[in-house]
Formats: sequence, structure tokens, C-alpha cells
Amino acid sequence: MAHVRPAAAPRTRGAGRASAPETAEDCGAVKVLISGGGPAGATAAYWLASQGIRVTVLEKTAYPREKVCGDGLTPRAVKQMRLMGLPHGAEQGYRSNRGLRLVAGGRTVEFPWPQLTDFPSYGLVRTRAGFDEDLARHAQQAGAEIIEHRSVQDVLRDDTGRIVGLRAAVMDPGTGRRTTQTEDHHADLVLAADGNSTRTAVAAGLHRRQDRPMGVAVRTYYRSPRSELDWMEGWLELADGNDPHGALLPGYGWVFGVGDGTANVGLGILDTSPAFGKLDYRAVLRDWAASMPAEWTFDPEHQVGRIGSAALPMAANRTPHYLPGLMLLGDAAGLVSPFNGEGISNAMESALFAASCIVDAAGANGAQQRENALARYPELVRAEWGAHFTQGRTLAQLIGHPAILSAAVRSGMHVPALMRFAVQVMTELSDRPARSVTDRAIAVLDALTPAG
Repeated sequence: MAHVRPAAAPRTRGAGRASAPETAEDCGAVKVLISGGGPAGATAAYWLASQGIRVTVLEKTAYPREKVCGDGLTPRAVKQMRLMGLPHGAEQGYRSNRGLRLVAGGRTVEFPWPQLTDFPSYGLVRTRAGFDEDLARHAQQAGAEIIEHRSVQDVLRDDTGRIVGLRAAVMDPGTGRRTTQTEDHHADLVLAADGNSTRTAVAAGLHRRQDRPMGVAVRTYYRSPRSELDWMEGWLELADGNDPHGALLPGYGWVFGVGDGTANVGLGILDTSPAFGKLDYRAVLRDWAASMPAEWTFDPEHQVGRIGSAALPMAANRTPHYLPGLMLLGDAAGLVSPFNGEGISNAMESALFAASCIVDAAGANGAQQRENALARYPELVRAEWGAHFTQGRTLAQLIGHPAILSAAVRSGMHVPALMRFAVQVMTELSDRPARSVTDRAIAVLDALTPAG
């Protein structure tokens, strides 16, 4: 793998650790087309453009645009932002936080972000409307072309079946609806970064794997004094209102202070519970928010905007991640963590993996060497997250049983050291090579876990 120039390369957890690419002499001869301008697409566009690759992003809507998300950026995501040189101070609208505050069973335990060599010791909150636009403009400044109001409809193939471009419908900027006009965009390589729905991957014949968990996120904003929270707050007890015994749902509620006078309040639920699919998720959120202290003002009078929901594609639920001419990134590849529903950092890291492989391919001699370089992408993804996803799938199945979930929450909240270890596993925060007992324990756990 080539090394970053001029910044230090991001360090990833698996044997396939990627670094940002060193510019190959003939990179300018390669053209890449990206479907979707969210964290995965914009990050890939930045790295490719900064290394001399001609790159075009097709974005369905226009910036700024709303996305349903908790808006939290863990230290892993912050690491990627720092590597890209993306400004992220308070003056740019980012609210920093110290770590996780977990609430359950009448107890509150705070877990500061760990002091590590490989990752910063702070997280951030920034609305996706702002964050995604920041990334997109950063990519443009590096030389990427972004075409808004283009909705991908189909992939284009050559006579051998290789994907060589995309067909996109032109969207009406005023109504947001498709027009009758379509455009064909050709490229040497296509990156699907168009989220869970991923029309690009579906058009290529890649469909969701049913043996992987899914989740749903539901959130809204409230004008609230909790806007200035110094912690990402997670509430681990979500009761099933349809269950006479108040069984717990596999998921958690969150309160993240945005720093602009509002708080992002939401919940995430896994599909491993029998209640999944039978719930009115918006009602669950409204009832949960209404149970909070009145002075927090989580009430209809202080609600800002609608309650939105989105699917969370987890644990590599769409494979393979590479077909000739096509790579799947971020949510399109199902790279959301089944532990906590976090997907931004994985999306950005997958973009860097892809960019590294593409630059290696651009500098290769001959078609076969180029294809070998591109085909390394799924190997890097599996080496990085395979064990983590296996662990997360196992946990998701276990906590789908309310009795097991209740016991785990009670025991964890009464043993902070155990919960601290669990938090570091779930958030993928440890140094490699190991520098502490916790790092070594996580390394052993990963080594013993098969990469699913």
C-alpha cells in the first residue's frame, strides 16, 4: 500500500491496514464515478482528487440536505477528519464531547474517550446537513466534481459485463422529483456510496443478505438546555410499550447536544427482537422523550422539525464488496456496526481503503495487476471489520432476548470496569500494536473471533 503524502496515514485495526495513497504518475488517466455524496462518497472523492484521480460524484439532492442520524462523530471519525485536514472547531459548528455517559437501572456511569496513540480523545456532534456539506466542499476544493440533482437509476456495462458507468435521472431542483431527462456517465470505476437503498448495487444485482442484522434509527431535535452536553448520552433501557411486562427492546436511546440550542434525541433498535416490525417507532420515541425531566423540554412545543427514521444496514449485509468495475462503500456495503449503530467512521475508512486500492491500480503495469489491486478492497474490509461484525452479530442475537438483555444491562452498570471494556470493544477504540492491558485483551478477542 502506498503511504500518505503529506499527512500521516490512518491506522486501521486489521491486517489489511490501509494508508492514504501516494500519487501514481498516471493517476490522471483514471476516471472514477461515485454514486452518493455522503460521508463515504465525499471522503472517497477527497482522497482520489487529492491524489490526481479524476472523480465525479452524482448526488441525488443538493447540499445542505437532511439525513436521519444521531449526528455523533466518535474519535474514529474524528481521526479521519484530521487526516483529511477538515476543519472541525466550534467556529465551524462542531460541538466537542468528552465521552459516553450511559444511563440504566437508576445508575449513570461516565466513560471518557480513552487516551490512545492512534485516536484522538474527543468526539464531536455536527448535524448531518452541515457535516455532509463540509465533506463535499472539502472534496471539491481538492479537485472533485460534484453534480447535484442526479439520481442513479442503473449501471452501464460493456460487452464483457464489466460495469463502466451509471445512468442517472435528472432531478427537478424545485420539486425534488425526477424529470424525464437521463444522463449516461462513463468511468473506469464506479463506487456505490448511495446509502442503504443503494440503487447502484441493486442495479448491479447485489441484494441485502438476510443473515445479517438490520436496525432502525428514529430521531428528532428539541430546543433544549441539553444542547450543551459534554457527553454523548446513551440510555440503555427502552421498554416495549406493547408488552404487558415492559420487556426491554434491543437498542438504546440517545441525547446528543448539538451546541446550537438544540439536542438530537433519538433511538436505535435492532431487528433481533420479536417486537421489531410491529412497533410504531415514532410513538416509542415520543413516549420515551416524554418520560424525561420537564426542564429538558423534550415536548411537542420545543420540537424542531419532523421525526425521521432510517434503516441501518449492518455487519456487511451486502456482498461481494467488489465486482469488476464496482466497489461498495459505507452503508451501501452494510458497514454499520451492529454493536452501536455507528456507521460514519466505517464509511470514511472504507472510502480510504477504496482510494488506496484505486491509486495502486492506477500505477500498476497491465490489466491483470490493475484488477488485482482493485480486488484487494474486499480483503481490506474483511480484515478490518470481519471479527468486529461477527462479535456484533452474536451480541445482537443475544440481546434480542429480553431476559438476557435485562441481565446484561444490570450487571454491566454495576461493574464499570467491565462496561468500560465493552464500550471500547463496541466503539473499536484501541491501540495497535497494543499499549495497555485493555488493548491486549481486545487484540486477543479479535484474534479468536472468525471474520464473518
